[in-house]
Amino acid sequence: MRAIWKGAVSFGLVSIGVKVYSATEEKDIRFHQVHREDGGRIRYKRTCSVCGEEVTYDDIAKGYDIGGGEMVILTDEDFAELPLTTSHAIDVLEFVPAEQVDPILYNKAYFLEPEGSATKPYVLLRDALADSERVAIVKVALRQREQLATLRVREGVLLLNTMLWPDEVRQPDFGFLDEDLKVRPPELAMASSLIDSMAGEFEPDAFTDDYRAALQEVIDAKVEGREVVQPEEEEAAPAAAVDLMAALKASVDRARAARGEAPEGGAGEPTPISAARSAQKAAKATKAPAKKAAEKKAPGKKAPAKKAAEKKAEPAKKTAAKKTAAKKAPAKKAAEKKAAPRKTA
Repeated sequence: MRAIWKGAVSFGLVSIGVKVYSATEEKDIRFHQVHREDGGRIRYKRTCSVCGEEVTYDDIAKGYDIGGGEMVILTDEDFAELPLTTSHAIDVLEFVPAEQVDPILYNKAYFLEPEGSATKPYVLLRDALADSERVAIVKVALRQREQLATLRVREGVLLLNTMLWPDEVRQPDFGFLDEDLKVRPPELAMASSLIDSMAGEFEPDAFTDDYRAALQEVIDAKVEGREVVQPEEEEAAPAAAVDLMAALKASVDRARAARGEAPEGGAGEPTPISAARSAQKAAKATKAPAKKAAEKKAPGKKAPAKKAAEKKAEPAKKTAAKKTAAKKAPAKKAAEKKAAPRKTA
């Protein structure tokens, strides 16, 4: 890792030299914009909208639009004169219980490493902070901007979490918040039972970014020139539940079944969902024996009929053969008489 900032943690009269490192990194697969026909990279030029000339980074300043087509231009000197406490200090303001800090305020995380001979005071602050079960509220200036942050311990290292200012958090303005919705106690109890049935210990390593893995598979397939295998389609999501209690109970039973546990309350009364499934299973079970019985009876009926037809056909064939033979006999004798030679005197 490469340090992005150096400074000191000001802890009362104690100053602890530290290096700051980014604690997180994005794992997104990055793409370049290219020309579809030849794969050439797409480049963008920085041009001025007034004179049309291409502008270098050295000639670019920050401008604030005050409306009416007017712009206030700020230079690096203007930013340098801002009333920041110092650009290389992490000032501890107070120590507060960790649960009092709303997680929505957290922004980015940074590791702090002791620098030089600051290891012992660093460890002292770390251990004292861990024993107090509190987090330090600090102010720090990163990238020319003063930010509110917390300082806490994670895996033996001081972790700096920059925070949003309270006025940067939006307030939810949704219509349903003004509606007088009543939740029945049985529904709340069933929902709580569902939560209990799905309770567990959070293990981040158990979760993976399936989208990134699938995207990498597509890229690898393109590189290797092989066909991309389409994944199987997932089952369609169930329709919206009409009976909330039935849906909650079915969800609880399914979660318990996945864990190998018996449904809540034993067999209990069937829900509309379970009753429908039982009816389908019963219908299948009834059709199977009936089908087998029909198959057994069908060959038994056909066999005698076939044999009877064969028996009837045999006498008929014999009778027809006799008649044909009787007709052929006189004709044969007549032919023999004509063919016999005549005696001469």
